[in-house]
Amino acid sequence: MSKNLYRKEAIEYKRHHWKGRALLLAGLPAWLIASLAALFLIALICALIFCKFTQRVDVNGEVITLPHSINVFAPQQGFIVKQFVKIGDVVKKNQPLYEIDVSRSTTTGNVSAAQIEAINEKISNSDEIIKKLVENKKQTLNALNEQLKTTSASLKETNRMLANAQVGLKKMHDNLSSYDKYLSDGLITKDQYNYQHSLYFQQQSTYQSLVSQKMQLESQITQLNSDKITKAADFDNQISSQYNQSNDFKNQLVESNANGNIIIKATSDGKIESLSATQGQTVDNGSSLAQIKPTGNVEYYLILWLPNRTIPYLKTGDTINIRYDAFPSDKFGQFPGKIISVSSMPASRQEMSEYTNVSNGGNQQQELALYKAIVKIKDKQFEYDGKKLSLSNGLKHKPLSSLKNALSICGCLPRFIR
Repeated sequence: MSKNLYRKEAIEYKRHHWKGRALLLAGLPAWLIASLAALFLIALICALIFCKFTQRVDVNGEVITLPHSINVFAPQQGFIVKQFVKIGDVVKKNQPLYEIDVSRSTTTGNVSAAQIEAINEKISNSDEIIKKLVENKKQTLNALNEQLKTTSASLKETNRMLANAQVGLKKMHDNLSSYDKYLSDGLITKDQYNYQHSLYFQQQSTYQSLVSQKMQLESQITQLNSDKITKAADFDNQISSQYNQSNDFKNQLVESNANGNIIIKATSDGKIESLSATQGQTVDNGSSLAQIKPTGNVEYYLILWLPNRTIPYLKTGDTINIRYDAFPSDKFGQFPGKIISVSSMPASRQEMSEYTNVSNGGNQQQELALYKAIVKIKDKQFEYDGKKLSLSNGLKHKPLSSLKNALSICGCLPRFIR
């Protein structure tokens, strides 16, 4: 009904009629819009070419010391018999830490103890045999020396008698020529002449006997000297054989002792940071026993594991910021560090397994190539709320690396295109 009260033209007029005053401005010229757009593009391109962009990258790592901290492990399965140190003690190299019993026991007793007792008895018997051989050698050589002394004296006496016999034989030979003249002159009888010849032959026989005796004594002396050398060599060989056998027994004793109680010693000077086993506790092969922190001139470094996309933008000498998990950055701030080396080859899984904070990204992260970087730490100690805090080996951290001209270009272009 209302539609019939007003004309259609009046209704349309009311609908399109402006109640206020409208101010219409003239549009910007096209050349100005094109100039502004070109200026923006030129500014963006210059910024991308001449300006430097940085991108923050979080990587995982941990604090290490040079020399490294020392983890002491059990070499065999057994139980702790004695503990020689406690936490906080300063130890020297080769100082005992633990005594571990690794022996076996049966119904007849301790196997290692029985073996050690038997081997000690063998060593004792071998030592007794060596003593007897040494004494027999001494007595034998003394007897040979005594025989040699007696034979040498007999040879000396024989030589003296031989010299006298030779002088007498020569005189009798000279006298025989005179007896020939005496017989022709009739001064002696034929019997006297024959008797004189028989004396000469007897003297000659005596001389020959002395010569034979001399040769026999000289041969005997030579034999005695040979026997002396041979007997001494035989005894030396027997003694040497017994010494070798005794050394074999001692080696067996060492092996048996190794199967009994073993001593775990410190491999370097340092301070006991932790002890993982106590007296009476059973340990397995490879169980952790203690951790030793080196003392003296200890340097702290960071080990970083960098993804391959960061390698082109990092080099030796770059400065990075470090955040420690133990010291939150909102309270302690960030700490500076300087890269001293970056590996050119990816780290092996075996090398990364020696560290506790390589990656937290699961199997997919472990499949990526990681490069090892070493960072020198500037601040090793700092104060907070009146307390003096220091770094420790194995402390986890998240360095913030600034990658120059990295990936920021790719991030800007899509935004501009959109």
